[in-house]
Amino acid sequence: MQRLFVLLLILSLNLAYSQIDTNIRTELRGVWISTVKRLDYPSAANLSSEQLKQEYVRILDSLKKIHINAIFFQVRPAADAFYASTYEPWSEWLTGKQGRAPKPYFDPLKFFVREAHKRGMQFHAWINPFRAIATIEYADVLPDHISKVHRDWCFDYGLNRYFNPGIPAVRQYIVKIIDDIVRRYDIDGIHFDDYFYPYPQRDAEGRIIPIPDKKTFRRYGKGFKNIQNWRRHNITIFIETVRDSIKAIKPCVAFGVSPCAVWRNKARDIRGSNTRGLAAYDWLYADILLWDSLKFLDYIAPQLYFNIGNRYADYVTLLNWWSKNIHNADLFIGLNVKGIDITGKNPYWSNPSQIPQQIRLARRDNKVKGFILFSSKALLDNPLGIYDTLENSLFADSTSLPHFPYTITRPMLAQIDTVPPKVPSGLDYYFLDTTLTVLWNLNRDSIAKDLAYYTVFIYKKHGKKKFLLDSLNTKELSIKLPVKRGFLLRRTFYIQVKATDTVGNSSGLSHPLKVKFKELLLR
Repeated sequence: MQRLFVLLLILSLNLAYSQIDTNIRTELRGVWISTVKRLDYPSAANLSSEQLKQEYVRILDSLKKIHINAIFFQVRPAADAFYASTYEPWSEWLTGKQGRAPKPYFDPLKFFVREAHKRGMQFHAWINPFRAIATIEYADVLPDHISKVHRDWCFDYGLNRYFNPGIPAVRQYIVKIIDDIVRRYDIDGIHFDDYFYPYPQRDAEGRIIPIPDKKTFRRYGKGFKNIQNWRRHNITIFIETVRDSIKAIKPCVAFGVSPCAVWRNKARDIRGSNTRGLAAYDWLYADILLWDSLKFLDYIAPQLYFNIGNRYADYVTLLNWWSKNIHNADLFIGLNVKGIDITGKNPYWSNPSQIPQQIRLARRDNKVKGFILFSSKALLDNPLGIYDTLENSLFADSTSLPHFPYTITRPMLAQIDTVPPKVPSGLDYYFLDTTLTVLWNLNRDSIAKDLAYYTVFIYKKHGKKKFLLDSLNTKELSIKLPVKRGFLLRRTFYIQVKATDTVGNSSGLSHPLKVKFKELLLR
């Protein structure tokens, strides 16, 4: 009688739930939130703490709606801070005046990270390492700002003031800033964009202005025949030091860089791309291929901001080049949502299918593990319906975050506690609407190690063998799994969970939780 009632109920609702959607895509879907000059956040100066919180939450909720699963938030735009720093002042772009704390007081970065994790999103702290002052002419810089206390550490170039990467003390100082963030905040990654040495500027006669670091080269460049190789060396050892420092503190924190689209042009280097664009190697002194070969990075996200068919730097040409040449880091593709043209003047960027087609092309390449979109405001403004397209089509499905190949060197292993966290226990589930929610208990070991995340494994069993269908990461004590609609009720799946702590140790797998969808309808 009970079965008959359930069957009638199913038919009357025209619904039945068959199985976990086994086609959950493993794909990073990130968005950059830019704070320099308040490009994305916050929307105005002098917002109250509550307004700052509400605005950020609205952004996250809108991004969550289209299954964005990673935030790349600019926490240090120009030797200032969107967090409580003991080394650098509060950013003028946060509160309207450099050095002014939010009122009433709160630590934005703690709030930002916590809210992202609540929504199952990773939070990557985006750092601009060498920009000291943005737009010197207008910046209101405190007398005790590091760029004034150590004026000898900096040079002016174009409109901005930069830290000189050739000075060892500068590199040590910036690593100290990053160490502080990694130690005190539950972030998932440290992120650099394309700014290392400054982009070339021209004078009134159109000549490229030389970078004013010849004196530094004479002092620190012993053993280098030219200043260009020395500059690249400075950036490379900085990247290596940052990597080593992060991994010594929390190996599970990812480290990634988002370089400009062109490493080198083929006309300058046979290994380069068939392009004619500004090259990171030649102008910004960033040798990304070297960093990848030395396994300095967990991920690389080139900014492929050119349209398909661009005569100087074609998107497809660059996509194929990066896929062919990155061998160790995860590869994500940076997409130029901000470039969408609603005026109709640009025939390429006024085409609403430009970004969707770029996503489809990248998904055909197995090397591409996801996307990062620039930027949040541009995306939420929905130019040419791009937000709608992602929500209803390209990003309509659920996603699992990729597992970063966390780079840990042999010297680091000696510093890492080898005692793993306890195995998660008490797995249970409940079913509501089109969602299966799986829960488990928090198990800390005897020394109360901090847990970084849980990984949930979904298996299908055939005979005596189990086949892994998917794996998903979460920082919560539960996870929601989408369920397809249909009439195939007799489906059985097995779910297991393991815990990973902040130094990279993982527990064993939990006892399997058997989920049978025929039974779910009777619960």
